[in-house]
Amino acid sequence: MKRVIAACVLAGMLTSFGCGQSSSGQVRIAVIPKALTHQFWLTVKTGAETAGKDLGVAVTWMGPDKETQVDKQVDIIETMIVRGVNAIVLAACDENALNGPIQRALDAGIPVITMDSGVTSDLPLSFVATDNIAGAKAAARELARLIGEEGEVGLIPFVYGAATSQMREEGFKEGIKEFPNIRLVSVQYCDSNEAKAMSVTQDMLTAHPNIKGIFAANESACIGAAQALKTLGKAGQVKLVGFDAADEEVAALRDGAVQALIVQDPFKMGYLSVQTAMDAIKGQPVEKRIDTGVKVVTLDNLETPEIQKLLKPL
Repeated sequence: MKRVIAACVLAGMLTSFGCGQSSSGQVRIAVIPKALTHQFWLTVKTGAETAGKDLGVAVTWMGPDKETQVDKQVDIIETMIVRGVNAIVLAACDENALNGPIQRALDAGIPVITMDSGVTSDLPLSFVATDNIAGAKAAARELARLIGEEGEVGLIPFVYGAATSQMREEGFKEGIKEFPNIRLVSVQYCDSNEAKAMSVTQDMLTAHPNIKGIFAANESACIGAAQALKTLGKAGQVKLVGFDAADEEVAALRDGAVQALIVQDPFKMGYLSVQTAMDAIKGQPVEKRIDTGVKVVTLDNLETPEIQKLLKPL
């Protein structure tokens, strides 16, 4: 009952602000990210809205404030179903909790495309995302190179139960096994919160003072870990490889607190997700899995045209 009430409240809010409505009969695609504030999601939003303009589609962008607010994301999906949008693009906060709402959308004739973070079911028509396992393996190999292929390392995933976080954790663990002289001694979740990432990094280094390198698996984890290393006077001494490329992460790469970033293409992810949703609306066949790729960015290649285009797509 609470969820229905919340969905109705959200629907009223959307009606008041006119989000996603089109009086001209324009196709409406709801894009529901895991959160709203991270630079990664803002770039996904730009890609999705650019696709909307190119395709003549009304894009509604609405998500929870935090990646841990699974119930709020479910409420938003239910609201979009009630609103009768033509398609839903979803980055799932939890790989299990969203299967029910996705089924209800499909039952209502609304195709669902997942992006970035998927679900355990085969219900979505397509999944547009980074190969997170491959990206995390690349992070493991880069971190191994940085520490001379020996010593203790730590890992900071973000949200337990989120598919993206779990795949990056799995990929890193698989990648680090390639180096028999490296030991993973600590795994600490940060809940996609910079302050918590800073705290768990400090705790990690207190418990394991011989750690030579850390993999921080998303934007918040990387920014918080870099702040912790600076505070402890260990920036550059403990090697840090992060995921994503927020402005603060790139600044930390430039000042030496971060040694490498595993960079996705969030603009491409947003664009292709909306494009794929439009294909589904038209009844055209869509690819079940679309890989948007990653690049390893270091100071050596940061200023190259290829990387600058990736960091600043517009």
